[in-house]
Amino acid sequence: MDQERPRGKAPRDPGGAQGVSGHTGTSPGCWRPGFDGEPGGIRGSSAGAVTGARNNQERQPELQAQCTLINFSVTRDGLEEQLLAAVVRLERPDLEELKSDLTKQQNGFKITLKTLEDNLLSRLSSASGNFLGDTALVENLETTKRTAAEIVDKVQEFKATEGRINEAREQYRPAACRAAMLYFTMTELHAVHPMYQFSLKAFHVVFQKAMERAAPAESLAGRVLSLTDSITFSVFQYTARGLFERDKLTFSAQLTFQILLMNKEIDPAELDFLLRYPAQPGVTSPVEFLSDHSWGGIKALSSMEEFRNLDRDIEGSAKRWKKFVESECPEKERFPQDWKNKSALQRLCILRALRPDRVPCAVRDFVEEKLGSKYVVGRSLDFATTFEESGPATPMFFILSPGVDPLKDVEKHGKKLGYTFNHRNLHNVSLGQGQEVVAEQALDLAAKEGHWVILQNIHLVAKWLSSLEKRLEQHSQGSHRDFRVFLSAEPAPCPESHIIPQGILENSIKVTSEAPAGMHANLHKALDNFSQDTLEMCSQEKEFRSILFALCYFHAVVAERRKFGPQGWNRPYPFSTGDLTISVNVLYNYLQASSKVPYDDLRYLVGEIMYGGHITDDWDRRLCKTYLEEFIKPEMLEGELCLAPGFPLPGNMDYNGYHQYIDDALPPESPYLYGLHPNAEIGFLTQRSERLLRTVLELQPRDSSTGQGAVGTQEEMVQALLEEMLEKLTDEFNMAELLAKVEERTPYAVVALQECERMNALTAEMRRSLAELELGLKGELTMTSDMEALQNSLFLGTVPESWVKRSYPSTASLGSWFADLLARISELEAWTRDFSLPSTLWLGGFFNPQSILTAIMQTTARKNKWPLDKMTLQCDVTKKSREDFASAPREGAYVHGLFMEGACWDAQAGTITEARLKELTPAMPVVFIKAIPDDKQDSQGLYPCPLYKTRQRGPTYVWTFNLKTKEKPSKWVLAGVALLLQI
Repeated sequence: MDQERPRGKAPRDPGGAQGVSGHTGTSPGCWRPGFDGEPGGIRGSSAGAVTGARNNQERQPELQAQCTLINFSVTRDGLEEQLLAAVVRLERPDLEELKSDLTKQQNGFKITLKTLEDNLLSRLSSASGNFLGDTALVENLETTKRTAAEIVDKVQEFKATEGRINEAREQYRPAACRAAMLYFTMTELHAVHPMYQFSLKAFHVVFQKAMERAAPAESLAGRVLSLTDSITFSVFQYTARGLFERDKLTFSAQLTFQILLMNKEIDPAELDFLLRYPAQPGVTSPVEFLSDHSWGGIKALSSMEEFRNLDRDIEGSAKRWKKFVESECPEKERFPQDWKNKSALQRLCILRALRPDRVPCAVRDFVEEKLGSKYVVGRSLDFATTFEESGPATPMFFILSPGVDPLKDVEKHGKKLGYTFNHRNLHNVSLGQGQEVVAEQALDLAAKEGHWVILQNIHLVAKWLSSLEKRLEQHSQGSHRDFRVFLSAEPAPCPESHIIPQGILENSIKVTSEAPAGMHANLHKALDNFSQDTLEMCSQEKEFRSILFALCYFHAVVAERRKFGPQGWNRPYPFSTGDLTISVNVLYNYLQASSKVPYDDLRYLVGEIMYGGHITDDWDRRLCKTYLEEFIKPEMLEGELCLAPGFPLPGNMDYNGYHQYIDDALPPESPYLYGLHPNAEIGFLTQRSERLLRTVLELQPRDSSTGQGAVGTQEEMVQALLEEMLEKLTDEFNMAELLAKVEERTPYAVVALQECERMNALTAEMRRSLAELELGLKGELTMTSDMEALQNSLFLGTVPESWVKRSYPSTASLGSWFADLLARISELEAWTRDFSLPSTLWLGGFFNPQSILTAIMQTTARKNKWPLDKMTLQCDVTKKSREDFASAPREGAYVHGLFMEGACWDAQAGTITEARLKELTPAMPVVFIKAIPDDKQDSQGLYPCPLYKTRQRGPTYVWTFNLKTKEKPSKWVLAGVALLLQI
């Protein structure tokens, strides 16, 4: 009788698919045999669509065993039915009661019929001879017939009534449908960060409270709207308070897009463009205010019906569009021409191409327009409100951020309610080696007596966490009602090292607390580590105060600079207030011991040891050293030192005076405060925008019915892309043929052969994995986890992991990466035709750019018989572009394809100069590179500029080129100026 039902196809049965306890729907995957009108179902209690079997235990003991199998998954339809029952139970208990009574009566009729039939059959089987003479038997037959006729009439009547009931219940479906969507949107967040785990049980509590809080309305439609709004906002608030600031916009954007898709208010193809940005590769922008990448996006958009002729309009009205693109906040401006009449999402798509750095702000405005301002206001809930929701079974879990102590709130609120350390009813255990027993004793005592327990830094006791999970589960039932647990842990640096058990995270109320961002807040925070007493403790008061304030500014700069990504620091470092306070202690000791200020010693101790102890990258060490050289020098005592443009070092003030000076004199937040160019902010906002849209794309449901309806299913898209790639991939290089062609194995020829070998390894893996996936999609091979990972990468437009391992560093999306790969292959083909050095080398086109630079030195060393270890490369920037060169130089090589970040190159003057606004990575002219002996190297008026393969910098370092500068080199160090091979 059991029917097998595939996952994701839980039935909807408006005609009465319902259990004896009167609750609609079925738990997904758990199908209970029932009578014709009653397929049955698991009751939609607060434990939800997956765990509600206990109500039917008396009637069907085997149901519990059946349902434990599906206790870990729930489908959207199944959950929707359960939530609908919960909504109707609250709003129209009469309907649910009536439906329950009807079902009970129907079951009663069926049992009566069955008893009569069994009785009749028993008599018929035991009758002998002419049973028409058996009066009792004939009478029984008549009674059965009459009862059956009555039951048929009543069943028809019931069916009509049930139809009317279901019709009334359906009015509430929008609220249930929204709630089911919210649950799945919420649970998908674990893909963003493993700390974001939410249970169905907790969701049901939020759902129930939201319905009770919903504002009353005069009409039924108004009431359903009120319910839907209350449920949406309650779930949003519950989820958002446990998210990091950077992920809150991701969640509200995903929520908005899913609601609009569900209501069919937006075109999935337009959303797909916004998230995926399939820009046309290889196009050249005809207008100077747009990059080629932006123009590629405009060309791709113009091929869609709603955006036809957008490219022509931008070219034709370039002046108006230039003004729009170069405005400070284009998302707030009216779009030129008729494009201002486009929908909000369509305008977002255009902005995505024109000004990607403004997309996060535009998405925030979009959420506000569609859902209301309460979804974007960054006000966090106060501790007392959140505490109300906790209980013996619901701990509070604080996700820690550097420099924030959320447990002060616990102590403060505890004091109000009479829970303090002095009263011995508040226990604080900071976890570490040997503290597990102390924590267990505190939990046991608190559960019994109704105390509060704070367990700090639980991430430090990985092995004990499973015991903690079990203990919390034991105490969740039967404990004192005032018993509360507060946990805190730092998030793992990467998903692989995440150790907090799912059970703890799911059952807790998660709260994130982050340090305030921005220079203003950080400078105040740095100064807060000291007091008036600190300022008065040193005998050399003026020197001590000036250097202390400079150190506070230095600390705020180095801590906050990391928001600019690799242009800020090559690698992120955990600078803490401890570094600052110990540096001030060192300053005090030195000034007390010496009448002169030992500037060099102070800079060395702070830059190389206190802060430098964290730093692992040589270029970051140079940056830290340069800041200290600019901030701590004799001029600081003469009132001539500016810590930032327009922010002089203050004179001798008291403690409150310094705080007041920060409020009055510090310029508004801008990259200038860090020594960076304003373009750095555009760069970091663009990367933030890419991250936001990439994350939302990864969160999209993969079924064609929701996210990607208009652009085909995942399999169709992958199949098309896969065929296109296999068709465009060229044959591998024939290494035997190439070796035969080489007359002399010069350093250049060796580099060319090595590059071909590396390219063969990459293209062979691509061809193998794509062919394997093609067979998998056709059903000729079993899909493996590697094939699924490849399919996923192709769908999301990212370079697959197995290709990355054999590839070169790149930050490009799959489309741009593949176009770049084909360009690299054609460069290699041209070079290996006769192995003569190309007129200009595309340095970014090499797997290993160091090899060709080393080859230049080797060739010169052999020719001139110079020792290789006493040589260096000299870099002369020409005034010409690639097309101006017909042949390679006699010595050295011309290279093209370099870009500068943080500044730009003045070709006329032949020096580095200030970057032009909104030109983030201007192209360099062709560079002439030749090898010279070390001692011939000129070091005056040069900036040692690092060259990196990508904007990720750090591990992609290639070489150092000395570039001419008229300004002090320290200016370019602070501005994070570097050369890049890819942008």
